[in-house]
Amino acid sequence: MIDREQVRKVALLARLDLTAEEEEQFTTQLGSILEYIEQLNELDVSDVEPTTRAIDVVNVTRPDNLQPYPEREAILQSAPEQEGDYFKVPKILNPE
Repeated sequence: MIDREQVRKVALLARLDLTAEEEEQFTTQLGSILEYIEQLNELDVSDVEPTTRAIDVVNVTRPDNLQPYPEREAILQSAPEQEGDYFKVPKILNPE
C-alpha cells in the first residue's frame, strides 16, 4: 500500500530527517492507517448526515447585559492610581 520511498518523499516534504528504523516504523504505521481507511471506505454512509462532531455540543451562555456597577467610586478608590473617572495604567506602547 505504501512503501519506504513514499515515506522518504513525505519526510523530505515535511523536512524530517528520519533514520532507517524510523522509515520502517512509519511505513508500517502509515500502511496500517491506510488499510483502516480502506475498510471505512467500504461502509455505506449514504443515509448518514455529515457532521463536524460525533455528539451535539451546545454553548451555554447567558445574555451580556450591560449594567452600571453601583459602587463605581469604591472600584476607583481601590486602584493603585486613578485620573478622574478612569484607572491610570503604565504606558505599554513604544514611544517611537
